[in-house]
Amino acid sequence: MSIGNSPEDERPFEDVSEEARPSMSIGRALREARIAAGMTVDDVSTATRVRIAIVHAIEADDFAPCGGDVYARGHLKTLARAVHLDPAPLLAQYDAEHGGRPAPTPAAPLFEAERIRPERRGPNWTAAMVAAIVVVIGFVGFTAVKGGSDGAGDEVAGGAAPTATKTASPSSGGKKPADPKPDPTESAIAAAPQDKVTVRVSATDGRSWVAAKDHNGRLLFDGLLEQGQSKTFQDSSKINLVLGDAGAIQLYVNGKKIDDDFQPGAVERLTYTKGDPQIG
Repeated sequence: MSIGNSPEDERPFEDVSEEARPSMSIGRALREARIAAGMTVDDVSTATRVRIAIVHAIEADDFAPCGGDVYARGHLKTLARAVHLDPAPLLAQYDAEHGGRPAPTPAAPLFEAERIRPERRGPNWTAAMVAAIVVVIGFVGFTAVKGGSDGAGDEVAGGAAPTATKTASPSSGGKKPADPKPDPTESAIAAAPQDKVTVRVSATDGRSWVAAKDHNGRLLFDGLLEQGQSKTFQDSSKINLVLGDAGAIQLYVNGKKIDDDFQPGAVERLTYTKGDPQIG
C-alpha cells in the first residue's frame, strides 16, 4: 500500500481526462504532455524549429515572445502536435483567454503598435502629399543611380523611383521590339547616394510582414511581402524596420549584403543608418 500521491510531474499525462484538461493552463498541459512523451525542451525545439526561449515561455503561459496572437496560435498548434496533443482544445482555450480568435483580414498589419495614426482626418490631402513626396524623392533617386545608357530602375519606398525601360534602337527598315526590362540588381543599391541610407528587403525564403519608417517616424510601408518580392527604402539618415518573419528575409544595406542568423518566425526590430550597416 502506498501512502500519499506521487509528484505531479511524475503522473502519466494520459491520466488527465479531456474534461479536466480545460481547467489546466495551456503551458502546463504542453509541459506535462512533453514529459509524458519523454521529450526535453531541446527535443521539441529541434522537432518544431521553435526557439528554446519561446518553448520555455509558452510552457510558463507567457505568450509575449511569440510576437502576437497569430504567431502564438501557430506555435501552440506546432508544439501540441510535436508532443502528441490535439491542438484544437488548446487553441480554443487560448482564444477564450485572449479575447477570441483574430478575425482574418487580407492586409491587416501584425504590428498595430507600430502604425502611425493621423491625428487629423484628411485622407485625400494626405494621399496627395505622400504622392508628391514619392515623385520628388523617386526622381532624385532615379537620377542618382542612372548610369550611361542603361535604364534599370529600382523601386524606392519613401520615394518610389520611376522604372526606366531601354528603348529599341532604330534598325534599318525593321520593326524591332523594345528590349525586355532587366531585373533590378544590387548595383543600383550600391550606387545609391553616399549621403543617404538605402535598405533593400527581399522575401527570399517565404513571405513576411514588413513595416518601415523614416527618421521622422513616418510610415513608409506596412504590409505583406510574398516570396520573391522586394522593397527598397531610402532616407537621409535612418530607416527603422520591423520584420514579422525575419528568417524569410534577406537584407541589403547601402549596397552590402547583411549576413544574419535570424530564425524562421522570429520578429526583429532593426535600425540602419548611413555608413557601415549597423543593427539597432
